[in-house]
Amino acid sequence: MRLPLEKTRRQPIYIIAEIGGNFTTFDEAKALVDAAADCRVDAVKLQTYRADTIASRAAIFDMENTGVASQFELFQKYEINEELHRKVFSYINEKGLDWFSTPSHETDADMLESLGVNAFKIGSDDAVNIPFLRSIARRGKPIILATGMCTLEEVRESISVIQGEGNNQLILLHAVTSYPTLPDDVNLRAMTCMMREFDLPVGYSDHTIGTTACIAAAALGAIVLEKHFTIDKNADGPDHMLSADPGEMKTLVAQVRQVEQMMGNGIKMPARSEAKTRTNNRKSIVTAHGLEEGQVILPEDIAIKRPGYGIAPKYLYQIVGRTAGRRMAQDEVFSWEDLR
Repeated sequence: MRLPLEKTRRQPIYIIAEIGGNFTTFDEAKALVDAAADCRVDAVKLQTYRADTIASRAAIFDMENTGVASQFELFQKYEINEELHRKVFSYINEKGLDWFSTPSHETDADMLESLGVNAFKIGSDDAVNIPFLRSIARRGKPIILATGMCTLEEVRESISVIQGEGNNQLILLHAVTSYPTLPDDVNLRAMTCMMREFDLPVGYSDHTIGTTACIAAAALGAIVLEKHFTIDKNADGPDHMLSADPGEMKTLVAQVRQVEQMMGNGIKMPARSEAKTRTNNRKSIVTAHGLEEGQVILPEDIAIKRPGYGIAPKYLYQIVGRTAGRRMAQDEVFSWEDLR
């Protein structure tokens, strides 16, 4: 598994296609995995829950993507059994991608471990579920912790709980638990806030429509990017509308990789491609008109023009008052050898 566990980016941004909730059959999952692999993501993630352990009959959804609906009934409709988990994970593995899931209960985590999972994602709904965090941390596997709905102090407490169990394999994801998330609520600076506050790798879990937020997060230093993924944005299910389709995911991956190239090493210095332009496009001190050998050089005798291979403009006043060492035509570039 290629999960990045260092605070400083030393490998490409880890891109996760979240397909949980967007399939109920193996054929649907297989199509999603094939498309995700074609988009060149790093991992495919599922959601592992059972209606009777994640929500009471009293819990409701009231979001744009669900409307007002019974959480229990919706989860019941989209929960998947162990055998389907096994088949989907096996197929993801065949495609050469990493795989893991978000458990919502200790029994979910038990089942995932029995299938050989190498990491756990903790959803924002459990980000402050301290008993659950302890249980997951004790399993000794890497944890990706989504922090939607959290204050900074709540994040600090959850980190302390996980690390208190001896598990330092932790990645934080800034997230907004609003489906879809509106641009005014994205608050990517919260991601950079967590980068400053905690000595941990930080990324972004996106619930916006489109790819802009992910590209911006990449530019701000995200280690991990997670985006819901679908074949059909109009398919039945709450997450399809805010998911990237294959065209968007291909664009997202390509643009993220381009952003990584553009970020460079952070050292302010001329680019390799600027070697010629430093010479051709900078300016030097040149003659404003013809000069005779021995002529005293006055301010009106010189000008500052391209190219840049002569005496730099900052030496202007070291030239004024010197004499020309040879006869010079208009627009000739001065060198120190031309002066007495």
